[in-house]
Amino acid sequence: MISVPSGNFGNICAGILAHISGLPVHHFIAACNANDVVPEYMQTRKYAAKKPVATISNAMDVGNPSNFIRILEIFHHEFNELQNVLSSLSISDDETRATLRSVYQDYGYLPDPHGAVGFSALQHYLKDNPTQKGIVLETAHPVKFYDLVEPVIGEAVNIPEAIKLQLQLENNSTLINADAGLLKSFLLALATAPAS
Repeated sequence: MISVPSGNFGNICAGILAHISGLPVHHFIAACNANDVVPEYMQTRKYAAKKPVATISNAMDVGNPSNFIRILEIFHHEFNELQNVLSSLSISDDETRATLRSVYQDYGYLPDPHGAVGFSALQHYLKDNPTQKGIVLETAHPVKFYDLVEPVIGEAVNIPEAIKLQLQLENNSTLINADAGLLKSFLLALATAPAS
């Protein structure tokens, strides 16, 4: 099974398409944060879009995931068929922080907040299905969220060498007027300019 941090449900929709095309995945877990539209749907069979709620796993702050409608279409709106392939859980910010800390302490791996949501959802699922195993899709490096992660683990996030090099580069920007023609000309000039 695969636990997928899910906001607009694009990655899990792609995984389900791969599954119906032959990828041997037993089950998918849509790991959500406080934006629990799909977890509620999976419990009530009633889909109700909501205003997004801000969380520490902010790329998943979606109150009406457009790709979930595609998933419903894949299963022809047959709830029982969907339920055989998909579960969904909502993980709070407090649990996300606790998971960040415990995964780092217990396994020596530091997830980003979105990966922590996925890990926590998988752990909940495995409590009810102890004979199964699963994997978690990670979405970003924790350095992207250093200001959130560092206070949780009580130490600095290790910055990869490639990122250190990027941080040393000088910022470069060009101000242009808000005009589509100017933007197009600017982008075409960049695309055809010799590499420096």
